[in-house]
Amino acid sequence: MANIEPGDGIRTRAIHAGEGPDPVTRASAPNLVMSTTFVIDDADAKFSARCMSEESPYAYTRWSNPTVVQLERKLACLEGGEAAVAFGTGMAATTALLLHLLKAGDHVIVSDVAYAGVSELVRDVLPRLSLQVSMVDLADLEELKRSLRPRTKLVYAETPANPILKLTDIRAAVDVVHRAGAELVVDSTFATPIATRPLELGANYVLHSLTKYLCGHGDALGGVVVGKAERMAALRQDTAIHMGGSLSPFNAWLIMRGIATLPLRMAAHAEGADKVARFLEKHKMVTRVIYPGLPSFPQHELARRQMANMAGMLAFQVADGRQVARQFVERLRIFHYAVSLGHHRSLIFYLPTDELHANSFQFSSEHLGRYRQWAGDGIFRVSVGLEDPEDLCKDLDQALTGR
Repeated sequence: MANIEPGDGIRTRAIHAGEGPDPVTRASAPNLVMSTTFVIDDADAKFSARCMSEESPYAYTRWSNPTVVQLERKLACLEGGEAAVAFGTGMAATTALLLHLLKAGDHVIVSDVAYAGVSELVRDVLPRLSLQVSMVDLADLEELKRSLRPRTKLVYAETPANPILKLTDIRAAVDVVHRAGAELVVDSTFATPIATRPLELGANYVLHSLTKYLCGHGDALGGVVVGKAERMAALRQDTAIHMGGSLSPFNAWLIMRGIATLPLRMAAHAEGADKVARFLEKHKMVTRVIYPGLPSFPQHELARRQMANMAGMLAFQVADGRQVARQFVERLRIFHYAVSLGHHRSLIFYLPTDELHANSFQFSSEHLGRYRQWAGDGIFRVSVGLEDPEDLCKDLDQALTGR
């Protein structure tokens, strides 16, 4: 195991945490262990994952795998947490944590703007399990306070929120949530540990879709939950083992490879996004740009206080979004018109407000009005990659104007 010390910088931790030379071959790079089964030397070994501990030898990859464990240790170190549990996707991580922490009759508060899959899960599935769900604008602390109930067990925040990048003040939310005897989960996928470390601000759990920035190359699915060691051990037993949402060792290996360059990539993503955002803000066809690094961003001061890196996500509006989306499909040369985010290549996709409202968010009238204040009738969500920002600006300009 690499000799990581508390004072080591984020770039050192991204490369060395959780890893070390192979004790047999002395290979410098992490090994990829694809075996599903491991030879057991103890004839008295128990045939149940319930008997596992941190010291138990590997037995079956659904329970634990050396490559996945390396990734989990690296992620815990980057987030300043004690332990992590990796899953096959970000949605698997979210679903596992919610089902582990909540029981029938509990009340959960969820950000009214969150990843579409999460919004659909908490609206369509959790109520069938006799769970009470409130969708709340977590940028409004007074609304959060009013929404708390005696049986509120958990508050689920996503900051920056997908797709409009609205922020939750994590430290302030922690104070409100903990005073009510509840716990706070933060989905920090857009921010990454380079920008924000929610556990250091008092959150109980942080989760990521590893598919996005942490992998960084658009070629591996994954998810993770990070928190206290005792809580993560219970989560592993309750969900990772029994629900079967384990991460493939190959994907874990790919994601580890991506994390090694995460600090450098995030600096480049943020630099590129800032240049693209400022270019779009001056473009004659663009009516609004949403990017935390811009002074025009409604929560710019909170972004400066809470985020050490503004990341590579932005959004913008134009007068006729659907028509411009058709132009983008036909004209874009460098950008890929595609979903997802956090890749080395730049991605863009149009998100109509009415469609999102009908299929995913199902806002209250008040929350729909607030969403429209940010997104209007629709926004283009942009994931700025690692290309030369000047080339990205040219590509957007020619696609917008036809020149």
